[in-house]
Amino acid sequence: MANILYPLHVAVQVSDLAKAEEFYSQVIGLQKVGRPLTFPGAWYQIGDFQLHLILSEWAKHPKREDKWGRHPHVTFAIHNLEDTKHDLIARNLPFQMSSSGRAALFVKDPDGNVVELLEVSE
Repeated sequence: MANILYPLHVAVQVSDLAKAEEFYSQVIGLQKVGRPLTFPGAWYQIGDFQLHLILSEWAKHPKREDKWGRHPHVTFAIHNLEDTKHDLIARNLPFQMSSSGRAALFVKDPDGNVVELLEVSE
């Protein structure tokens, strides 16, 4: 069991990053923050929570990419990634480790929705 601590972010797929950034910055009034990833996107901070925009063809033509972390997903903080991995393996549930090198994994719910579990040191 992952023992969820709190939500961290939601990732949203967008077809036009410039238009999406204008909407979330100018219309909604969110504050853009730094983003340590190389593929196109933008992050916004809302208190302790973040909104992640991901530029993707998926938004124009919904399809499933091989990297689950680039699907729309919700992220939860957890304390122990290794224990969570062992639990998922014991349940025969497929998952993907984050390709960014972070201590995180992605798992799908029964309907195919992606959930990211990210280890935090708190």
